[in-house]
Amino acid sequence: MLDDRAKTLLKTLVERYIAEGQPVGSRTLSRASGLELSPATIRNVMADLEELGLIASPHTSAGRVPTARGYRVFVDTMLTARPVDLNPNEPGMRSMHEQLQPDQPQRVIAHAAQLLSSLSHFVGVVTAPRKSSVFHHIEFLRLGERRVLVILVAPDGDVQNRVVFTARDHTQSELIEASNYLNAHYSGLTIEAVRERLKTEIDALRGEIATLMQAAVQLGTAAGAEEGDQVVISGERNLLTVQDLSSDMGSLRKLFEMFEQKTELMRLLDVSSRAAGVRIYIGGESQVAPFEELSVVSAPYEVNGKVVGTVGVIGPTRMAYDRMIQIVDITSRLVTQALSQK
Repeated sequence: MLDDRAKTLLKTLVERYIAEGQPVGSRTLSRASGLELSPATIRNVMADLEELGLIASPHTSAGRVPTARGYRVFVDTMLTARPVDLNPNEPGMRSMHEQLQPDQPQRVIAHAAQLLSSLSHFVGVVTAPRKSSVFHHIEFLRLGERRVLVILVAPDGDVQNRVVFTARDHTQSELIEASNYLNAHYSGLTIEAVRERLKTEIDALRGEIATLMQAAVQLGTAAGAEEGDQVVISGERNLLTVQDLSSDMGSLRKLFEMFEQKTELMRLLDVSSRAAGVRIYIGGESQVAPFEELSVVSAPYEVNGKVVGTVGVIGPTRMAYDRMIQIVDITSRLVTQALSQK
């Protein structure tokens, strides 16, 4: 627990370092904090904060800089959200309001990623909307002994298929009977709804129908995962101009590999989509982007009241968190509005 004096000095130090990018010394803290403390007293408090792992002293300077843990304490307990002057006539924001249509989700998320990057001057990331797979029509075709082709047709005409192996051989007439039953009882339901119904109805279904239904659910789930496994990234080159990051080419190389592969980034954004409001990951907290000098600010967005994706900013730990929170929050609302129009 920090006393009020330590909190004030830590808050002042973090704000000055974010604004100026230079280690903060005792004299600067004495003037900027408004506390009537001697330089010796301030140095003692700084030593305590350093012992707690909240600040560190670079080898080349007598001043202190925040650590990832210090930023976390600052964000959680000291951050004062101020209104951010985001010009509604800025081209990116105007296009989000006026030009984008809900039937153009790829264009919406591309513009959103660019908007996040241009407003933050860091990296903007947006995941594509996850579509709910819906059973429209199911067919089963016998391919040979104990081999069945499952064909799943979505309402938009998209077709998914997969070969499954059954416990026993089925005649084509049995497969037609099964597909007729399933189309009559499950057509129009989402994969999630079908899965929930199967939990209670599995015992009542005939064995072969239950097996085929489970295969169809797995096919629909896999198809939905493939559709949602997309992330749009904008502004990666902005990180090359960030002094805190550009000095370590090894970390930069790993970071760009993450952007290129996208799998780990998708894991982080998927976790963010399951939380309400803006989430902030500082340093290695995310376990996905394990860079002490990196932070991620993200928020979920919705389509017609349902969370379907995530928007976010990736940048250095030395960022104006109050501004990033506002940028991410506003962009998530704009994406929600653009995709939820009727």
